Amino acid sequence: MIDIIALIKEKEAEFSKSQKKIAEYVSQNIEKAAYMTAFKLSEKTGVSEATVVRFAEKLGFDGYPEFQKTVLSYAKGKLTSLQRIELAYEKIGDGNVLGSVLKSDIMHIEKTLENINMEQFEYAANSISSAKRIYIMGVRSAAALAEFAGFYLHLIFDNIRLIKSTGGDDLFEQIMNIEKGDVFIGISFPRYSKNTIKALEYAKRSGATVIGITDSENSPVAHICDCCLLAECDTTSFVDSLTAPISLVNALVAQVGLKNRERVHKNFERLEKIWDEYEVYDKK
Repeated sequence: MIDIIALIKEKEAEFSKSQKKIAEYVSQNIEKAAYMTAFKLSEKTGVSEATVVRFAEKLGFDGYPEFQKTVLSYAKGKLTSLQRIELAYEKIGDGNVLGSVLKSDIMHIEKTLENINMEQFEYAANSISSAKRIYIMGVRSAAALAEFAGFYLHLIFDNIRLIKSTGGDDLFEQIMNIEKGDVFIGISFPRYSKNTIKALEYAKRSGATVIGITDSENSPVAHICDCCLLAECDTTSFVDSLTAPISLVNALVAQVGLKNRERVHKNFERLEKIWDEYEVYDKK
């Protein structure tokens, strides 16, 4: 992940007087600047919008959108829970919370679909389908995504390993035998889990195919993986918006299912008989 604050400090001597104003504001208000348009940032700092764009270019970005995307990734990975809550309330206000949250989730799904790399998506589905063993890891809020993926992939394959991280030293015991031919799926969204990053690095060094599911190409997860699937994610109050990530996981499992139709058909034929025999579901 690009350390935008360090980059600004490094280039400080090259800035004009107006650009120094922008640099100071961004450095001191990174969490607010992340959500500002070039026009809004120019208003806040009292400089022209063109100066804001030139500032982004001075830092080495192709334009303001790329700069803002990097600032947003950096901010999301660094914000404390309290800062995230304050920002979210500022965005939602006292208006229609239900409408704001649902509209935001719809926008995240649309952006995810618009930006998804289909080659990477296919690569991930093919790698999972041909893997000897499939390890899946996500901690904290991402644990729900890992559980969801693990539950449905287990209905297709019997080689699923769901990694549970308790925060202790047992992580590497669970993945110590990972090797070439295996797949490791690491799921992490801001604030990024160090344990997930460590596990991904270990799996990569051990020769496994490493698939990341995260929010940005600037995420620390993205730089480790053979294949990275990106889903839009933002915070709503103290709640991480995981609607787009779970839709992406859902789509990935569905794609893997299509590639293994015969196996899926056989497994579910057998499961339906078991469910009926042991009255798993209420049929009244």
